Amino acid sequence: MSDQTAPPNTRVLPDGKIEVLPRAIATITAHAVLQCYGVVGMAPRNLREGVAQVLHREDQHKGIEVHIGEDEIAIDLYVIIEYGTRIVEVARNVQENVQYAVERALGLPVSRVNVRVQGVRISDM
Repeated sequence: MSDQTAPPNTRVLPDGKIEVLPRAIATITAHAVLQCYGVVGMAPRNLREGVAQVLHREDQHKGIEVHIGEDEIAIDLYVIIEYGTRIVEVARNVQENVQYAVERALGLPVSRVNVRVQGVRISDM
């Protein structure tokens, strides 16, 4: 397999192959998401009983789907947003931060980042 025909998460070098698994990309993504203003946390992909729960730190990857195509990487995120923030602005900030973080860390192009808001959380005062 030459570098020309390898998926975008794989690099074939003279000494061997480097492959970045979707779980690693999800970890980088989760770190970038949680640094964004207005994000309470990651949520599971499927809601149970219609209630969005914030995932624990070790389970953050469960709120992220990484899709690796022939020549692109797409990421779907499931988040919970802080009540009172502008959802569209928070989501756009998340998209930009994730794309920058993944492309910077891995040198891989990210074609799209889809942010799915699973819930809005009111902070305890």
